Amino acid sequence: MEEHAQHSPPPAQFGRKEKQLLAVLVLTTTVMILNETVLAVALPAIMVDFAITESVAQWLTTGFMLTMASVIPMTGWVIERFSTRRVFFAAISLFFLGTVIAASAPIFAFLLAGRIIQATGTALVFPLLMTTVARVVPINQRGHIMGIVTVVIAVAPALGPTTSGVILRYASWHWVFLFMVPFVLLSAVAGFVLVRDFGPGRASSLDFYSIPLAAGGFGGLVYGLSTIGTVLSTVILGVALACIVAFVHRQRRLVDAGNPLLDLRTFENPTFRNALIIMALLLGMFLGSVTIIPIYLQKGLLVGTVVSGLVVMPGSLIQGLTGPKIGAIFDKVGLKPLLIPGVLLVTIATIGMYLTTANTDSLARYSFLEQPLAVSLVALCFILNALGLGLSMTPLMTTSLSVLPKNLYSHGSATIATLQQLAGAIGTAVLILALSRSAHTPTGASYSYLVAILIAVIVIFFALRMLPHIPTQPAPKHPQ
Repeated sequence: MEEHAQHSPPPAQFGRKEKQLLAVLVLTTTVMILNETVLAVALPAIMVDFAITESVAQWLTTGFMLTMASVIPMTGWVIERFSTRRVFFAAISLFFLGTVIAASAPIFAFLLAGRIIQATGTALVFPLLMTTVARVVPINQRGHIMGIVTVVIAVAPALGPTTSGVILRYASWHWVFLFMVPFVLLSAVAGFVLVRDFGPGRASSLDFYSIPLAAGGFGGLVYGLSTIGTVLSTVILGVALACIVAFVHRQRRLVDAGNPLLDLRTFENPTFRNALIIMALLLGMFLGSVTIIPIYLQKGLLVGTVVSGLVVMPGSLIQGLTGPKIGAIFDKVGLKPLLIPGVLLVTIATIGMYLTTANTDSLARYSFLEQPLAVSLVALCFILNALGLGLSMTPLMTTSLSVLPKNLYSHGSATIATLQQLAGAIGTAVLILALSRSAHTPTGASYSYLVAILIAVIVIFFALRMLPHIPTQPAPKHPQ
């Protein structure tokens, strides 16, 4: 129990006002993260309206990811420097402005600008939500609340394409953005009434040299990975890695002055460090698999787009619905009883996907392994993967923030949020690269899951390595 005693602040007053505050932040974050994937189905209609190619239209997604990866590393400083209300209303105002610009865009440049402004607001709100959980929720209830946060992470992105598909059935792509306006206004009104300050903020100067290093490093890394395979992407990846090295070196120097843009002292804690590695690997595998599965289903099993979209829906919904329950169990038993079963379940699911994709050509030879059952096997493996991720991610996120000093909560939240963007880009790039090793898509998918199995083994190694650093018992209900 030493880690909790050393790093956890005294119990917060967690009453009705704090719960209302978290409800507003969860609603706002859900709308913004839903927006991240909502254009996936609308891109063809946008291409027709603006007479643009697919590579140009894809910038609506790439530009959003680039902005998120560039802005999130700065949010640790922003949340420490400014009050909660200011950060919240900055985020909601930027998102609303971007949504209105995108909905009324007369040309593609305006639509892209709207998406970038939306991404800036989104980059602020998710670290703010995680920091608020760490600040206002007593340690013995954080698992349950963080489980609710995982609903946002798991369910909102999965509902994005489904939501836009329904809208596009009856209206133009403009309504994909207009649909969000009432929810944004509702969040703004609720925030005006319920969001309160934690204080005036901590005065610290902004290091302007760190900003281009963060943008060039993390943004360049996401872009280079999303376009991997070209000479330009290789050059961009090299420059991005150089920027990240320079960024890390500068943040270490700025710690002595007390004003780092992203405080990297969080990595000095072995529990936080190992949890971050495990979360990165798990998220990379999961988000990469979400990309691979529709390709495999449509080209390997020859199913339609509707079916391929529905296959991943049950797993995402189950993960979201079980998140609060898993969090409540974590509050009672701690991390150890959940982490190993979680990563083992992910590994079993990954092996199942490998066996299914490796034997696609053989499925038709056996009446009991015809296409419908093959699709069901994929859906079952994804459900197991999602459950394993839920058993692991909620406890890991809660533990990683709980072991930090209070002054590092915002920087820890920013680090985890940055990790999500990088993990998604890296995981997708690695599995797609393995897929491209074969022109025959089913075989390529089996290569992807073979790589994923190797990653799962590494996850198990770090999970076992992390166990000695975490408490053997959950935090007491009334820590001294």
